[in-house]
Amino acid sequence: MINKTIIKLVVFCFALCVITILHAQGKGSEKNLTPDSVSMINPYKANSVPVKEPLGYQLIWSDEFSKEGKPDKRYWSYENGFVRNKELQWYQPDNANVKDGVLIIEGRHERIKNKGYKENDPSWKKNRMYAEYSSACIITRNKFSFQYGIMEVRARIDTSLGMWPAIWTLGIDKQWPSNGEVDQMEYYRYEGEPTILANAAWADKDMKPVWDSEKIPLSQFTNKEPDWCNQFHMWKMVWTEEFIRLYLDDLLLNEVDLSTTINADGTNPFHQPQYILLNLAIGGQGGDPSLTSFPRKYEIDFVRVFQKK
Repeated sequence: MINKTIIKLVVFCFALCVITILHAQGKGSEKNLTPDSVSMINPYKANSVPVKEPLGYQLIWSDEFSKEGKPDKRYWSYENGFVRNKELQWYQPDNANVKDGVLIIEGRHERIKNKGYKENDPSWKKNRMYAEYSSACIITRNKFSFQYGIMEVRARIDTSLGMWPAIWTLGIDKQWPSNGEVDQMEYYRYEGEPTILANAAWADKDMKPVWDSEKIPLSQFTNKEPDWCNQFHMWKMVWTEEFIRLYLDDLLLNEVDLSTTINADGTNPFHQPQYILLNLAIGGQGGDPSLTSFPRKYEIDFVRVFQKK
């Protein structure tokens, strides 16, 4: 009788330990979805390690930026001119180029005439005679989109004053913000402090954005690694029907519960395909670039999208 009791107690304790371990692994389990090969990469150079698919997933789309010249036109289009947020830069294709295995989006201090200029026009896009800066924004709209999966982007961001680099996605249907926005990475000055952001946005009844945002001071990373800003880092989105989780080097920055991301019209913008945007904005939330030396560089090593098998 005593032996049976001891055996039952041992079995119960073992089962309890297994449940505890599984529960602990649950929320952060996606960190193991990044292959070990990532840790082998030189943090200062473009990746030379072949693609290794996360367990249970398969690669459905990628750009390794391995061919010198312009970004692959099968995948990418360009935004042009003044586009959003009253930013200072003029977007143009000339500022996006592939060299030495990375996409380089270059911010320049140069005067460009605004071809759409109209004196005293109420639109900020038209009442500026010149742009004083240029940059690039490349997008996969109408060329590639995906719904659910893992998106990995390895990049080296420019943290100079005035820079506003981003890795983000937008839904293919509806106007912003009801189409849904995911900021896998944003960097800018928040209340004057250099900050990494991980966000999602959808629409309220007035078509204003509702934000689920996490803001992490850049100092949280540079205090641990003083050379952090000179290194490439891995930004990752894990997207399912239930949640979006946003990671930086396998550190979970933000988890968005998709049961709460409901537009005022009852639709959920994160239950539709999204396309990819990579850009370097200048000014706006990035701060005043007037004392920053140019050109500036935002470098992207690769973009990879995986889905479950």
